[in-house]
Amino acid sequence: MSGKRGNGEGSIYPYRNGFAAYAWVTTPTGKRDRKYVYGKTRTEVHDKWLKLHTAAKAGPVATSTPTMEQYLAFWLKEEVEVNLKPLTAATYETAVRLYIVPFLGSKRVDKLSVRDVREWLNKLGTTCQCCAQGKDERRPKDRRKCCAIGKCCEQVLAKRSVGDARTVLRSALTYAISEEMISRNVAQLVKMAKPRSRKVVPWSVEEASRFLESARTARDPLYGAYVMILVLGLRKGEVLGLRWSDVMLDRGEILILQQLQRVRRRLLQSEVKTDASESMLPLPEICRAALLLRQKRREADKLAAGELWTDSDLVFTTRYGTPIEPRNFNRRFEFRCNEAGVRLIRVHDTRKTCGTLLAALDVHPRVAMQILRHSQFAVTMEIYTQVPSEETRKALRKLGATLDASRTGEPGDREDEEPEEGTSTNSDS
Repeated sequence: MSGKRGNGEGSIYPYRNGFAAYAWVTTPTGKRDRKYVYGKTRTEVHDKWLKLHTAAKAGPVATSTPTMEQYLAFWLKEEVEVNLKPLTAATYETAVRLYIVPFLGSKRVDKLSVRDVREWLNKLGTTCQCCAQGKDERRPKDRRKCCAIGKCCEQVLAKRSVGDARTVLRSALTYAISEEMISRNVAQLVKMAKPRSRKVVPWSVEEASRFLESARTARDPLYGAYVMILVLGLRKGEVLGLRWSDVMLDRGEILILQQLQRVRRRLLQSEVKTDASESMLPLPEICRAALLLRQKRREADKLAAGELWTDSDLVFTTRYGTPIEPRNFNRRFEFRCNEAGVRLIRVHDTRKTCGTLLAALDVHPRVAMQILRHSQFAVTMEIYTQVPSEETRKALRKLGATLDASRTGEPGDREDEEPEEGTSTNSDS
C-alpha cells in the first residue's frame, strides 16, 4: 500500500511506530473536541477512524476514558448519593472501596472485559478479607492473633456477598452505558451460581408467647417494642423510628412513615424501606395496651431525668429521651431471648411469626390482611389455618388482658433493664 493519503484521510498521520487519526466529536458535556484512534497500520487506523465518524454522527462521544477507580468515585457521587437511600448508598460505597477498587480500580472502563470480571469474582471469593483490609494489622501489637502474625484466619466472603459485589459493579456499568461511555455491560455477561437461600425457622407462637411473657414479667422497658415487631411485623428501624405523632390510640391505628438507622457513624431518620411499607396499620388490643404503658413510662422517665431529658417525638427512647442505638436494640433482644429460654433468632426474623400470632390473638382475618399487607385474602387465610393450640391462644389473650397498668405496674422500673446508650456503627468496614 502506498504512503499517499486517500480522500478524506487528511487526519490520518504517522505516529510513533504506527499511525494515528482524529475526528471532531461532541462530548457528553456538549463541547466539541478531538477524539483520537491509534493502530500499527494505516488500514487498521482507517477502519477505526470510520467507526469513530459513525459514532460521532450517532451521538455524543467521550474523548477520554477514566479508570474504574475514577469512574466509580464519580458514579457514587453523582448517581448513588443523589438517588438512593443513605443506607443503600453507604452499602454501595463499602462494596466499591473494599471489593471492587482494590482489584479492578486501575482498569480503564472501556477496556474492562468479561474475563477481567470473572477473574475478579474468583479471586474475591478466595481472598482473606482480614489480610486484604489489614484488620488484624490495625490491632495493637499485643492483641494481634491471626493474619498479622502469619496465621491467616481465611476470612473469605460468602457467596452471597460476592454476588452482592457483582450487583454493585453491574449497576455502575449500566449507568456507564447510559452515559455512553461503554456499549455493553460485561458484569452482566458473567454468570454466577445462585447461592442457597438462608433457611429461617421462625418462632412458634408458643416461643413468641414465652418471650413476651418474660419481657412483661421483667418489666423490660422495650416490652412495647417487642410487641410491635412480633404482632405488627415492624422492622427494627421502623419501631425505633416510630413517633407519637403517628400513633392514634383513640382510633386504634398507627402510621408507619419513617425508620431510624445508623449510617456512617450518624443516626438518621429516613423514609421507610419501600412504598408498601408506608401505610396505616390497625392496632390490635395487645399493641394498644403496650403503647399506653410506654406512654406512662415515658412520663416517669422524663420526670426522673429532669434537666438531662432530651425531648423528642420518638416512642421508644433511652431513659434520657435519646434515640435507641439499633445495635443496642439487637443486644437487648438477644439478652431477652436468653432470659426467656427461647431460640435466638434475628430481630428481622420475628416478622415471619407475625401472621400466626395474629391468628392466636383472634385478630379478624381482614384486619390481619391489612397488617400483613397481603394483596390476596387467600394468602392470609393460608396462614390463619396454622393456628396454635387453644392453651397457647388463651395464654396470649390473657397476656394482653393483664396489661392494665393499675394491676401489673409499669414495665421498666428496674434501672438495670435500661437499654445501653452507645455510638457503635453498623459497618464493620
